[in-house]
Amino acid sequence: MQSYQPWYHGNITRSKAEDLLSKAARDGSFLIRDSESIQGAYALCVLYQNCVYTYRILPNEDKKLSVQASEGVPIRFFTMLPELVEAYYSPNMGLVTHLQYSVQREEEVDEEPESNNIPPQLPPRNFTGNDVKDSDSKSSEQACKSLSDTYLMRLQHMDLSAIPEEHQMAIQEYFRTSICLDAEQVQNGNPTLPGLKKLTMSICKTLNGEISHILPALEVFHKALDQQLSPGICQCPKQIPAYSGQSVSFRLEQLTKLLYSIEDKAKSSVFESVGYEGGHRKSLIPLVTFEVKQESLGISPKMFLKVDVESGKLYFKKSKDGPEEKYYVHNKILQLVKSQKMHAKLVIVVETEKEKILRKEFVFDDTKKREGFCQLLQQMKNKHSEKPEPDMITVFVGTWNMGNAGPPHNISSWFQCKGLGKTRDDTADHIPPDFYVIGTQEDPLSEREWADTVKGVLRNITNISFKQVAIHTLWNIRIVVLAKPEHENRISHIFSDSVKTGIANTLGNKGAVGVSFMFNGTSFGFVNSHLTSGSEKKLRRNQNYTNILRFLNLGDKKLNPFDITNRFTHLFWLGDLNYRVEFPSTEAEYIVTKIKQQQYQELLCKDQLSMERNDGKVFLHFDEEEITFPPTYRFERDTREKYAYTKAKATGTKYNLPSWCDRVLRRSYPLVHVVCQAYGCTNDIMTSDHSPVFASFEVGVASQFVSKQDPNSAPQGGIQIMNCVATLLTKSKTKFFIEYHSSCLEKTVKTTEGENTEHSDGSIKVWFGNQVVLTPIISDPEYLLDQHILICVKATDCDESYGEGCVALRAAQFCYTEFQVTLTHHGEKTGTLTGGIQLHTSEGKPTEKLYDFIKVERDDPVSSKCKGGDPNKYSITQAHDISNPNYMGVTFKSGNVIDKGWSYSMPPKHLATAMQGSKDSKKGGFDVSTRSPTGKPCPMGEDEKISEMFDNPLYGSMGKSHGWGKEQDLQQKDHFIPLDPLFAPSKPADGDSDRPPVPTPRNRSFTCSETKPQPPTPSTSHPSANKKPVVPSRSEGGMAHNRPPVPAKSRPGVPEPQTPKPRDYRDSSELPNKLRAPARPGQSQPHKDIHPDVHKTGRSVK
Repeated sequence: MQSYQPWYHGNITRSKAEDLLSKAARDGSFLIRDSESIQGAYALCVLYQNCVYTYRILPNEDKKLSVQASEGVPIRFFTMLPELVEAYYSPNMGLVTHLQYSVQREEEVDEEPESNNIPPQLPPRNFTGNDVKDSDSKSSEQACKSLSDTYLMRLQHMDLSAIPEEHQMAIQEYFRTSICLDAEQVQNGNPTLPGLKKLTMSICKTLNGEISHILPALEVFHKALDQQLSPGICQCPKQIPAYSGQSVSFRLEQLTKLLYSIEDKAKSSVFESVGYEGGHRKSLIPLVTFEVKQESLGISPKMFLKVDVESGKLYFKKSKDGPEEKYYVHNKILQLVKSQKMHAKLVIVVETEKEKILRKEFVFDDTKKREGFCQLLQQMKNKHSEKPEPDMITVFVGTWNMGNAGPPHNISSWFQCKGLGKTRDDTADHIPPDFYVIGTQEDPLSEREWADTVKGVLRNITNISFKQVAIHTLWNIRIVVLAKPEHENRISHIFSDSVKTGIANTLGNKGAVGVSFMFNGTSFGFVNSHLTSGSEKKLRRNQNYTNILRFLNLGDKKLNPFDITNRFTHLFWLGDLNYRVEFPSTEAEYIVTKIKQQQYQELLCKDQLSMERNDGKVFLHFDEEEITFPPTYRFERDTREKYAYTKAKATGTKYNLPSWCDRVLRRSYPLVHVVCQAYGCTNDIMTSDHSPVFASFEVGVASQFVSKQDPNSAPQGGIQIMNCVATLLTKSKTKFFIEYHSSCLEKTVKTTEGENTEHSDGSIKVWFGNQVVLTPIISDPEYLLDQHILICVKATDCDESYGEGCVALRAAQFCYTEFQVTLTHHGEKTGTLTGGIQLHTSEGKPTEKLYDFIKVERDDPVSSKCKGGDPNKYSITQAHDISNPNYMGVTFKSGNVIDKGWSYSMPPKHLATAMQGSKDSKKGGFDVSTRSPTGKPCPMGEDEKISEMFDNPLYGSMGKSHGWGKEQDLQQKDHFIPLDPLFAPSKPADGDSDRPPVPTPRNRSFTCSETKPQPPTPSTSHPSANKKPVVPSRSEGGMAHNRPPVPAKSRPGVPEPQTPKPRDYRDSSELPNKLRAPARPGQSQPHKDIHPDVHKTGRSVK
């Protein structure tokens, strides 16, 4: 655009355009915005009868513009947009109505610059806006003179004794005359600054010759060190001419990069050849001993558990310094089971040499000790695992606004998660994370200085030389990603990018930097942002967030319709988000008093970020661990005892109330494993007015799967998606279709056009009646259950997205499953999508994941959680199987977003496991789904119950107010059962013509609302009056204790699946029959150790 046009709104979002037109509320109102789907194209949005019609304006090869209007209307081409708009004011041009009223663009108020956040600025030029040429010339002369005088004055106050006289004179001459000539050149459109170039060439004339002399020798040396060349190859580099026209700065940069590269390659080669670990011994985890009390027959004798990670042994001792009485090797330690009632209690399930299963119960000193023990045991299992690739890693995420001051000598507490808030036990210090992601703001160091500083600190505390994955800087905003050396070949597709959100979105004093990569089969994204400051700038911060979402270019470029919130399996957002505590400035001392008393809850209720998230305005469907540490801003420097909440400015006193400006949030795909182990801040790093914030996460990852089956003989897999209905919050008058994206598909799949039904509330319901069958590239369940399908609802007229979401294939592990997904676009909720999914895979058994090793005890009776039920009818083995306390209906105070954005209807766990057959009966599995894709209810047992909607145990964080670090077993452990080879066709149901056939009501729904949802309406075939919810259970015998198995459903011509069961030792029903007394039907089994013959001698159990 060559001139300002009021109807042109630039890159505003589609939803914003609809809002502006709705406010105009007159037929013929219009605006033009940039197209979201095609670079360089525009979208003409017209309001007619309270609906918005969108027409694409496309440029052709000659850059001429045309409107995609109604068929049969001749296409007209225009050179400029104003010319096009003028023409379409006329009627009968193919639009729904001719243009009449332009909608004015809203002026955005830019933030005031902060003197300490932007690079040193040149003195103001004082150019005036006069139209008279003489006045322009006069003001330019004044600006040049001011510039010249300023720099000459600075030069007078500098010590020039070490500079040669000829160089002194050259610099003075440049400031006296040449800088004004350069300014004139810039005004005339020549930005090359010839005067400056002449000065640098004069000063560096001998340096150029030296570079030309040095560079060829260095390049030969560099090539010799290059390990990609074979020893016999000897290619001479091309000779570099003495001076090839490049600037001195470019040649110096070339020389510097070459020297750094030579240094890195030489170190790597030499260190590797001699097994040198950067001056440190190889990282080893020392022996760690825990004092515990053993729970046995009401007696609690003191015992000691010694963990030897390196040798893979767990020792049981009666005295700390006494001899080992018994030890178990890593493969005989079957499971760790945490108590949900006693947070320090742990059950260790082991296998003896006689293949007996023992449950040993211990109570630790506190929860933190128990978590440290669990992490060490998990590390032991991982270290001695026979798997070639990890299925779980740990990620450290840290953010620090350095306040333009260098770091102190010791910053190790930051990387060790030491300080205030949720911290790890000291015993976990010896388990270094796999990745360190460090974000800084107002960072005064160079990239090299900061990277070397961080690597040095990590080498000191971990004895590992971490490899740099990526580093990216925007002004003083920086992100660094480091990884353990053994992961170097598992990392690929590394991208980095930045977005400026400073003044007019052109300055980088505020904005974001990001890095993304693939770790084997799992995608990661990390964003470090520094948002607008000031308590009153909340809306501006929200806009910063939206701009970063829209324009940060990371991840798979084929996922163009999706922003970064849907492009990654795991997305972590960190930084100085600058959201404040919304109290009046008069309450400053009250806030400080509350902080000293560690009473944070009242302050957090007024935290702007939490309030904006709860309103769905920013960070929709992100999670944040509960904050249990004090505000990290604004301290007096060199102390953490005093908040400096006032700042004297020319306009008066400015208040910066103590606030949680520095945060770490995360968002992951549904049904994946992610647990926050630590979230807090340091209290011993005091060079800045911000305290560093740390977070540590345990994250599930997928391997680069290689199928063991012959692709030619393996049965073809299939993913069937059906009965999809989208409810879109839009006023657009258009038709829609769905696009399905996934790395497990060979290509993107599109549906046919849906059928629209408009509703009185302004939304549109779109029914996509056709079934879609997606063909995965690999049909092995080990691979497919880790995959996700990304869904995008698009408009047919402009190919723009109206909402995106994600569905986990793991949800359909056992049978046809209904899903509901919240659709979002550019961080805003745009509607919902409901439908059903059925998965068909080849025969196979998913392997047990490392994070399955730790489970949570079912020791909380469910009767109190059930409505109208008889508590005596439930045995203890039917209590809730949890990995998220919200799953039990237990409410925890937390600042987390309520809506996770998805829910699934899935069979209760005891029914799902029953599909795999009973341990005591070798009969085949039976169909346990309570619905079918055709909408017909499946037979249920007489005592079957309709469940309530439980919070999803496979996603989100734990009950943070209890400080649990690991109680998130985020994936289903039951092995896969192949479904019917033939997909049943979906048949329309009688009745409501607006919606597709819907299967019978949910038996169990996974939802992530923290408010208690209502149970689904039961079907007429299953009246639910006075019925209690089904109690989900991971126990294989969870159903058999109280009623006989449901008869197997006959499937003519289909073999009954026989899939081994996973191990789950959380109650004694899992022990072999020969080791326990037979129980009467309905009788619960005891939880205590049932083997009196505990070995007393200190011998190995192998």
